Amino acid sequence: MISKARLKLIHSLEMRKYRQEHGLFVAEGPKLVGELMAKSSPVYVAALPEWLETNGASLPTTTDCDTLTPDELRRASLMQSPQMVVALFKMDNPQWDDNFARQNLCIALDGVQDPGNMGTICRLADWFGIEHIVCSRSCADIYNPKAVQATMGALARVNVHYTPLPQILRRAEVPVYGTFLDGEDIYNQTLQQHGFIVMGNEGKGISPEVEETVTARLYIPNYPRGRVTTESLNVAIATSIVCAEFRRRGQ
Repeated sequence: MISKARLKLIHSLEMRKYRQEHGLFVAEGPKLVGELMAKSSPVYVAALPEWLETNGASLPTTTDCDTLTPDELRRASLMQSPQMVVALFKMDNPQWDDNFARQNLCIALDGVQDPGNMGTICRLADWFGIEHIVCSRSCADIYNPKAVQATMGALARVNVHYTPLPQILRRAEVPVYGTFLDGEDIYNQTLQQHGFIVMGNEGKGISPEVEETVTARLYIPNYPRGRVTTESLNVAIATSIVCAEFRRRGQ
């Protein structure tokens, strides 16, 4: 059975201010919770008996647990279709080091607003072996429940940093690649395996202040060239195309 206080806490974590107040975020589903448990232990778990029978032994004694009925799980869950387990984890606050970009490829996000896009980009970074995402403070919170679900567990391996982005890019002394509609064809440009790939806001693109730090302007051409097409790509889709081309060149 789950208490009213537990239900209130879980649902309060839909809001950023309560996530920051408690230092906790919500993760749901066997796959996501299992991925995150490989990195850190949850502070609280509410689950159906079958999940606890399989996974309960791997939980530390410090983790509070409630065994739920399907109806209780529906009331606890933030999802339309609950998936066996709801868990609360401590939020991470990774520290940024300029050497991350000097030695590796990093993603920089400038004002990305949609939590789904944030989570999907985190998942993409994990797929392409990018361990650090540096974000402007205007970006959506990666610990928003929708963002967390969209990461599909990539948060266990990708560090997301919220920083004064222009300052970070300006002092980096590494290549800073930005995507623009008036940029140069990405398939004809020299691409390094360190530095930043900057992706901008869904509607406004890269802000003028961040644009000043860009050292190479890239463009993803449509096909066939000259054909009337959509105005732009979704930021997560564009990120996947750009990262794939960088990694293809690095093989």
